[in-house]
Amino acid sequence: MTEPTLYDQLGEDFFRRLVHGFYEQVRTDDLIGPMYPDDDWDGAEDRLRWFLVQYWGGPHTFQDRRGRPMLRKRHFPFAIGMAEAERWLELMSRSLDQFDESELSPAQRGQLWNHMQRVAYMMINTQ
Repeated sequence: MTEPTLYDQLGEDFFRRLVHGFYEQVRTDDLIGPMYPDDDWDGAEDRLRWFLVQYWGGPHTFQDRRGRPMLRKRHFPFAIGMAEAERWLELMSRSLDQFDESELSPAQRGQLWNHMQRVAYMMINTQ
């Protein structure tokens, strides 16, 4: 028997709330907000949710609709430095803070946070 994935443990609604909470902040953020097209907030939210769901063991909606993730390639048109990576992490951390320990255990949060940090720093493409 296989171990339940983080997606199995947390469910679709967790990822929906996490990503929505993140984008609620991004919309008004002075540093990374301008990187997002004003006419595609819902699309951006969907794509991040699909990616996270797929990465953590849920349906492969991202790959079915967008192909392989290729995160660095997809983000290369945007100038992402340390400040942008840190801001992305700050906003994501605040979104994670909406969940108490009954919804997200410290171990689960640690798994998510480790992944978020690796991805954010991997996106850096400028000094």
